[in-house]
Amino acid sequence: MSSVVYIGIGSNLGQREENCRKALRLLELKGIRLKKVSSFYETEPWGVKNQPYFINLAIEAETDLAPEELLRVLKGIEREMGRRETFKWGPRIIDLDILFYGSEVIDTEELKIPHPYISTRSFVLKPLAEIAPDLVHPVLGKTIKELLEEQS
Repeated sequence: MSSVVYIGIGSNLGQREENCRKALRLLELKGIRLKKVSSFYETEPWGVKNQPYFINLAIEAETDLAPEELLRVLKGIEREMGRRETFKWGPRIIDLDILFYGSEVIDTEELKIPHPYISTRSFVLKPLAEIAPDLVHPVLGKTIKELLEEQS
């Protein structure tokens, strides 16, 4: 049984756009079927401002992986691409976040779905609104388009 998932992708080190394209290829190699890919957006850093700008995008995909397995695959891709832990919200070669997993709500130590900061991050909402404007946040009860409009 496959599930529709939304994943946020970002990079602010090295060849940012190529890093994002490589992440897309690796997702497909791991059996995650890409359905929609947003445009690439250059965005200013969030949280820690004194670092390079990011390239951010969002994808809609299908997967047969359970949420915890998907998280392990995403973390594996980050390691494979050379991501090293620095500090919270610090620079990174690649960042892969599960934004939504169907309409599931998961709140464990390891995994929080929907991603807890979606409604406060325009760098997530803009690309997501491009590919899924009518997607309803299962906790907030608002569409992605509505959440983005509240950012303005």
